[in-house]
Amino acid sequence: MIRGVLEKFYEACGYLAAAFLVGIGLAIVTQIVGRMRGVTLDATEAAGLCLAASTFFGLAHTFRRGAHVRINLIVDRLPKRWRRGVELFNCLLGAVVVSFLAWHVASLALQSREFNDVSPGLLAMPFWIPQAGVAVGVTALAIAFIDELFWLIGGGEHRYETPDEVELDRPVA
Repeated sequence: MIRGVLEKFYEACGYLAAAFLVGIGLAIVTQIVGRMRGVTLDATEAAGLCLAASTFFGLAHTFRRGAHVRINLIVDRLPKRWRRGVELFNCLLGAVVVSFLAWHVASLALQSREFNDVSPGLLAMPFWIPQAGVAVGVTALAIAFIDELFWLIGGGEHRYETPDEVELDRPVA
């Protein structure tokens, strides 16, 4: 049951990342149209918010899909019994580092909200809004690392796919 919830959560993060990419495009188009009509609009901060949210919401989704850059130069040449240990160590290290980052980014967002920090631009957006998107995205990546770590500890093979292998499995049309 929890597996299905986690997979839906990772998928939702991917859709949110895509929606924020569309938001970047809309912010830019709005600014262009405004300038063409003689209205000065500053969409830089809105586009920046969308960029931060899109980047960090996409992390967990791309990790689960095997789309993160992974250098297998050394791991692929290790004996099979060592390879598992290296995979475990990598997931443990990733879980610790990303969890540490998630904790501090969430703390920063809470502090920004507490002190009413706002951006210095025309929009004067509260800083906690984009920081909250970053915090949720990094937390989702931490959850994905911890999820994978427990899977490996339980004896499973790593579940993140290599996109090249997935591509090869498709039938030729």
